[in-house]
Amino acid sequence: MKSLVLILLSSLAAAAQVDINTPVTPVPELKPRLTKTVAVTPEMTTIPAGTKIPVALKHAISTKSAREGDPVYAQTTFPLAIDGKIIIPAGTYVQGKIMAVKRPGRVKGRGELMMHFTSLIFPSGYTVALPGALDQIPGQENSRMKGSEGTVQSEGSKGKDAKTVANTTWPGAAIGGAAGGGKGALIGAGAGSAAGLAAVLLTRGPDLRIEQGTAVDMVFQREIALDLSRAR
Repeated sequence: MKSLVLILLSSLAAAAQVDINTPVTPVPELKPRLTKTVAVTPEMTTIPAGTKIPVALKHAISTKSAREGDPVYAQTTFPLAIDGKIIIPAGTYVQGKIMAVKRPGRVKGRGELMMHFTSLIFPSGYTVALPGALDQIPGQENSRMKGSEGTVQSEGSKGKDAKTVANTTWPGAAIGGAAGGGKGALIGAGAGSAAGLAAVLLTRGPDLRIEQGTAVDMVFQREIALDLSRAR
């Protein structure tokens, strides 16, 4: 019995021994997988100088509160297409700034506002610098364009001033006439006219105000190069 146990233990020990001459299978080396980079070919196009595109203001602008250097924000309302291909889609952001502001005077003068557009920002984030100017404000009442540098001017106040003087002259004449006949009427008219003139001199003309959402035409002052592969 003892001999049998010794034989079994010897067999197990022999089975547990590792033959140092047995070749070991190498573990394969793991190599990182490389991502192939696809080069995007630029797709260039040019927008000619003088091209116009409608944009809508994102905020109101007034000569009463605007200051030189204030930012202007707008957004294109209609796509620009060249050769059957959309170059600038509707909804493209437009940024600019106020170049000059002039409030209307108390005696004469009109309110004036000059703005320039300085960059296009596409939905993809692609940004293009540009020289753009305000060309027209279709449908805007009580204002007009001045020159070709993007200046818009408010209406004058001559008619309003004359009406103010007239509205104070005739009541004065009526009161003077009732008090002292013809001579009193002349004195009353003079007093009323003076009061109306004083009111005119102390009151500014109408400020220019362009409301939020107003559609304006932006014109490119020189040709603009666009990479359509980045604009998408």
